[in-house]
Amino acid sequence: MDKKKLTIEFWEYASENELAENDQELLKRAKQITDTAYAPYSQFYVGAALRLKNGKIITGNNQENVAYPSGLCAERVAIYAAGAHYPEVPIEAMAITCKSKTFHVNEPLSPCGACRQAIAEYEMRYKTNIKIILAGETGKIRVVNSISDLLPFMFKAEELKKV
Repeated sequence: MDKKKLTIEFWEYASENELAENDQELLKRAKQITDTAYAPYSQFYVGAALRLKNGKIITGNNQENVAYPSGLCAERVAIYAAGAHYPEVPIEAMAITCKSKTFHVNEPLSPCGACRQAIAEYEMRYKTNIKIILAGETGKIRVVNSISDLLPFMFKAEELKKV
Protein backbone atom coordinates (compact mmCIF):
# COMPACT_ATOMS: atom_id res chain seq x y z
CA MET A 1 0.00 0.00 0.00
CA ASP A 2 1.19 3.50 -0.87
CA LYS A 3 -0.05 6.57 0.88
CA LYS A 4 -0.57 9.46 -1.55
CA LYS A 5 -1.05 13.15 -0.87
CA LEU A 6 -3.29 15.38 -2.92
CA THR A 7 -2.78 19.15 -3.06
CA ILE A 8 -4.60 21.85 -4.97
CA GLU A 9 -3.59 25.29 -6.05
CA PHE A 10 -5.88 28.27 -5.59
CA TRP A 11 -5.64 32.01 -5.29
CA GLU A 12 -7.18 33.91 -2.43
CA TYR A 13 -8.04 37.59 -2.73
CA ALA A 14 -8.96 39.93 0.14
CA SER A 15 -11.67 41.56 -1.96
CA GLU A 16 -13.22 41.55 -5.42
CA ASN A 17 -11.34 44.77 -6.20
CA GLU A 18 -8.17 42.68 -6.56
CA LEU A 19 -9.69 40.63 -9.39
CA ALA A 20 -9.18 41.44 -13.07
CA GLU A 21 -11.88 43.80 -14.39
CA ASN A 22 -13.67 41.10 -16.43
CA ASP A 23 -13.74 38.79 -13.38
CA GLN A 24 -15.10 41.64 -11.22
CA GLU A 25 -17.93 42.05 -13.73
CA LEU A 26 -18.64 38.33 -13.69
CA LEU A 27 -18.84 38.28 -9.89
CA LYS A 28 -21.05 41.39 -9.94
CA ARG A 29 -23.47 39.64 -12.30
CA ALA A 30 -23.50 36.53 -10.08
CA LYS A 31 -24.33 38.70 -7.06
CA GLN A 32 -27.11 40.48 -8.93
CA ILE A 33 -28.82 37.26 -10.04
CA THR A 34 -29.09 36.03 -6.43
CA ASP A 35 -31.90 38.59 -6.02
CA THR A 36 -34.21 36.61 -8.31
CA ALA A 37 -33.39 33.12 -7.02
CA TYR A 38 -36.41 31.06 -5.99
CA ALA A 39 -35.52 29.84 -2.50
CA PRO A 40 -38.67 30.00 -0.35
CA TYR A 41 -37.68 26.92 1.70
CA SER A 42 -33.99 27.39 2.46
CA GLN A 43 -33.81 31.21 2.25
CA PHE A 44 -30.35 30.56 0.73
CA TYR A 45 -29.89 32.43 -2.54
CA VAL A 46 -27.17 31.35 -4.97
CA GLY A 47 -26.11 33.11 -8.14
CA ALA A 48 -23.81 31.93 -10.90
CA ALA A 49 -22.50 33.85 -13.89
CA LEU A 50 -20.34 32.39 -16.60
CA ARG A 51 -18.38 34.03 -19.36
CA LEU A 52 -18.26 32.33 -22.71
CA LYS A 53 -15.29 32.49 -25.07
CA ASN A 54 -17.30 34.90 -27.26
CA GLY A 55 -17.63 37.30 -24.29
CA LYS A 56 -21.32 36.60 -23.63
CA ILE A 57 -22.28 36.31 -19.94
CA ILE A 58 -24.93 33.76 -18.95
CA THR A 59 -26.46 33.80 -15.46
CA GLY A 60 -28.40 31.35 -13.37
CA ASN A 61 -29.73 31.07 -9.84
CA ASN A 62 -31.03 28.31 -7.62
CA GLN A 63 -34.60 27.19 -8.19
CA GLU A 64 -36.12 25.27 -5.28
CA ASN A 65 -39.14 23.02 -5.28
CA VAL A 66 -41.22 21.66 -2.42
CA ALA A 67 -40.15 18.23 -3.68
CA TYR A 68 -36.50 18.99 -2.86
CA PRO A 69 -34.78 16.78 -5.46
CA SER A 70 -36.74 18.58 -8.19
CA GLY A 71 -34.95 21.88 -7.63
CA LEU A 72 -31.78 22.90 -9.43
CA CYS A 73 -28.61 24.68 -8.34
CA ALA A 74 -27.56 28.03 -9.82
CA GLU A 75 -24.42 26.57 -11.38
CA ARG A 76 -26.32 23.98 -13.40
CA VAL A 77 -29.04 26.46 -14.39
CA ALA A 78 -26.33 28.71 -15.90
CA ILE A 79 -24.22 25.98 -17.46
CA TYR A 80 -27.17 24.19 -19.06
CA ALA A 81 -28.56 27.50 -20.39
CA ALA A 82 -25.18 28.16 -22.01
CA GLY A 83 -25.15 24.66 -23.48
CA ALA A 84 -28.66 25.11 -24.85
CA HIS A 85 -28.17 28.58 -26.36
CA TYR A 86 -24.48 28.49 -27.30
CA PRO A 87 -23.66 24.79 -27.79
CA GLU A 88 -20.43 25.38 -29.70
CA VAL A 89 -18.97 28.10 -27.47
CA PRO A 90 -16.63 27.07 -24.62
CA ILE A 91 -16.97 28.50 -21.11
CA GLU A 92 -13.97 30.53 -19.94
CA ALA A 93 -14.91 31.41 -16.37
CA MET A 94 -17.68 31.03 -13.81
CA ALA A 95 -18.39 33.13 -10.69
CA ILE A 96 -20.49 31.65 -7.88
CA THR A 97 -21.79 33.54 -4.86
CA CYS A 98 -24.58 33.36 -2.31
CA LYS A 99 -26.49 35.16 0.40
CA SER A 100 -29.01 34.20 3.04
CA LYS A 101 -31.90 35.86 4.82
CA THR A 102 -31.15 33.92 8.00
CA PHE A 103 -27.36 34.29 8.42
CA HIS A 104 -24.40 36.19 6.94
CA VAL A 105 -22.15 34.33 4.49
CA ASN A 106 -18.58 35.62 4.86
CA GLU A 107 -16.79 32.61 3.33
CA PRO A 108 -16.61 31.62 -0.34
CA LEU A 109 -19.27 29.20 -1.53
CA SER A 110 -18.16 25.98 -3.19
CA PRO A 111 -20.34 24.05 -5.69
CA CYS A 112 -22.04 20.83 -4.63
CA GLY A 113 -20.84 17.51 -6.04
CA ALA A 114 -23.48 17.37 -8.78
CA CYS A 115 -22.54 20.86 -9.98
CA ARG A 116 -18.84 20.02 -9.86
CA GLN A 117 -19.48 17.03 -12.11
CA ALA A 118 -21.59 19.13 -14.51
CA ILE A 119 -18.80 21.72 -14.75
CA ALA A 120 -16.31 18.89 -15.32
CA GLU A 121 -18.44 17.63 -18.22
CA TYR A 122 -18.15 21.02 -19.93
CA GLU A 123 -14.40 21.15 -19.37
CA MET A 124 -14.12 17.70 -20.99
CA ARG A 125 -16.57 18.61 -23.75
CA TYR A 126 -14.56 21.65 -24.87
CA LYS A 127 -11.15 20.37 -23.73
CA THR A 128 -10.48 23.61 -21.86
CA ASN A 129 -10.31 24.65 -18.21
CA ILE A 130 -13.00 26.79 -16.65
CA LYS A 131 -11.74 29.36 -14.14
CA ILE A 132 -13.99 29.31 -11.07
CA ILE A 133 -14.41 32.35 -8.82
CA LEU A 134 -15.96 31.62 -5.41
CA ALA A 135 -17.36 34.26 -3.05
CA GLY A 136 -19.71 34.72 -0.13
CA GLU A 137 -21.61 37.91 0.63
CA THR A 138 -18.42 39.50 1.96
CA GLY A 139 -14.90 38.43 2.78
CA LYS A 140 -12.20 36.74 0.79
CA ILE A 141 -12.55 35.35 -2.70
CA ARG A 142 -11.04 32.08 -3.92
CA VAL A 143 -10.17 31.29 -7.52
CA VAL A 144 -9.22 27.96 -9.07
CA ASN A 145 -8.19 27.45 -12.68
CA SER A 146 -10.11 24.23 -13.22
CA ILE A 147 -12.86 22.15 -11.66
CA SER A 148 -10.27 19.40 -11.24
CA ASP A 149 -8.95 21.42 -8.28
CA LEU A 150 -12.34 20.96 -6.58
CA LEU A 151 -13.10 17.51 -7.99
CA PRO A 152 -9.79 15.69 -8.38
CA PHE A 153 -11.25 12.23 -8.96
CA MET A 154 -13.96 13.26 -11.40
CA PHE A 155 -15.93 10.70 -13.37
CA LYS A 156 -14.77 10.84 -16.99
CA ALA A 157 -16.41 9.72 -20.23
CA GLU A 158 -13.43 7.48 -21.03
CA GLU A 159 -14.43 5.34 -18.07
CA LEU A 160 -17.67 4.42 -19.86
CA LYS A 161 -15.92 3.09 -22.96
CA LYS A 162 -15.60 -0.64 -23.39
CA VAL A 163 -12.23 -2.15 -24.14
